Amino acid sequence: MADPGALLVRFAHDKGFKVRPLVGASSLLLALMASGLDGQRFAFHGYLPQREPERSRRIHELEQESQRQRQTQLCIETPYRNRALFDALLANCRPTTMLCLASDLTLPGEEVATHPVAAWRSLPPPALERRPTVFLLLSAA
Repeated sequence: MADPGALLVRFAHDKGFKVRPLVGASSLLLALMASGLDGQRFAFHGYLPQREPERSRRIHELEQESQRQRQTQLCIETPYRNRALFDALLANCRPTTMLCLASDLTLPGEEVATHPVAAWRSLPPPALERRPTVFLLLSAA
């Protein structure tokens, strides 16, 4: 998931090489487990559009899908664009939508925080710069 090595792995399959996954942490599943959000139904969307209005439109679509299906939505961003995505989520999601930020998973500075969007708007902004972060949202029914 979110691995640019997919083409190489597919090539290995096509050439008949044995492909074996290695046991290890997946930041997406770790974030989902630590979020407190629904882990029975979830979808991973990779990177959202960088530019507006496409990014805002996509956030609205994910929030609506989350509400319709009671499904946690996961996405990622490059660490230097984390703040822009966080700000866009706060600007576009309903106040009751739950938002989790899972940063630096498995590292000493690991942080996972889940709050309704309304609470995030009143909190000091989290330190997201240069930190790998998984963003998770679950719309309230």
